Amino acid sequence: MNTARRGAGNAGTQTAALIFGNGTPGNATESWNGTSWTTVNSMNTARSNLTGAGLQTNAIAFGGNNYLGSTERYDGTTWNVAPSMATGRSYLGGCGSANASLGFGGLTSTAVTAATEEFNSTIFSPATGAWASGGNMGTARSVLAGAGTQTAGLAFGGGNDGGAALTATEEYDGSAWAAGGSLPAVKFRLGGAGTQTAGLSFGGNNATIDVSTTEEYDGATWTSGGTMGTTRDKLAGAGIQTAGLGFGGNTTVEVANTEEYDGSAWTAGGTMNTARGALGGVGLQTAALGFGGQTTPGFVANTESYNGSTWTSLNSMNTARGYLQGCGTQTSALGFAGSTGSISSATELWDGTGWSSAPPLSAARAAPGNGGIATAGLCFGGNVPPVSSATEEFTGPQTTATASTLTTS
Repeated sequence: MNTARRGAGNAGTQTAALIFGNGTPGNATESWNGTSWTTVNSMNTARSNLTGAGLQTNAIAFGGNNYLGSTERYDGTTWNVAPSMATGRSYLGGCGSANASLGFGGLTSTAVTAATEEFNSTIFSPATGAWASGGNMGTARSVLAGAGTQTAGLAFGGGNDGGAALTATEEYDGSAWAAGGSLPAVKFRLGGAGTQTAGLSFGGNNATIDVSTTEEYDGATWTSGGTMGTTRDKLAGAGIQTAGLGFGGNTTVEVANTEEYDGSAWTAGGTMNTARGALGGVGLQTAALGFGGQTTPGFVANTESYNGSTWTSLNSMNTARGYLQGCGTQTSALGFAGSTGSISSATELWDGTGWSSAPPLSAARAAPGNGGIATAGLCFGGNVPPVSSATEEFTGPQTTATASTLTTS
């Protein structure tokens, strides 16, 4: 680990773990990808002798030193405050998931306790979410790539109505787009990942042939990275600049192979169960989600999750489509836009188990760019037709949570 510690909380699996807190006490958090630890955003409250539950991208931490009752939830990026326990305690036990967890035993301010409490979280009515217009891009385009967040987005590559591939990069600040450094070569139908200041571009087509090139963005300039093992376009991307993931896509046919990027070179990963191109992808290198896409002869609704080595089939989307986009994590995602044979505005929310319908985009479009998380998504560009420069921002739904005491003896 990057930080030596004791008395910490933990969550996750052997290849996708999370550790948080410290015996000091502390609030440092690290994620494990099966090979190495990476420091991520810290908890809001420093604590030790706490407990936790859930997954690497959807975890809960509660209790801790000085008989804390406070609770926090991790969404794969940020810790957020949640309802507190009725009885503050340290040295307690915990189990379950971030949405349905159990805390029991421990030491209160007066004595060792046998009390048990449960935490329940429910995402209510996806219909409470909404899309709203954002600032227009400087360059209208579709089949582009995106990265970053709703307030710090990145758009790069793509094609215009004339069929020309582009090098243009733009940065979004939550209200307006500004020009960034251009890609070294034109490309569209490419994969993308990372953040506004640490973006990753890979694969795609230069309007003549498919390419396997990779480019890394530092907030101002793109530089060449390692070459992919499989030359392809219409692929999906996930992860960050130093731990990227490319999967699916098209060569002369749809492919199912996966590649993992370590910041300098690509290596082969696990094979998807369904070969497809023009699919959506979100998440991390060790906790990704792939959904929708195009096969021969039509569109699919299949959903698969990746754990860093193996893809597993999950519940399908409600609407089969390709040329869609998404944002979020493996357990909390948004899928939107695309083509079903006709241009689509459909939006769906993924809760880690299934997809539910959410309010549609204001304008139907295929092959837009993407950024953000499930509760703060970003959609830009795409083919309406014509090729669009419009941006839309998704907000909500919010998460409600309750904590209740089961036994107090």
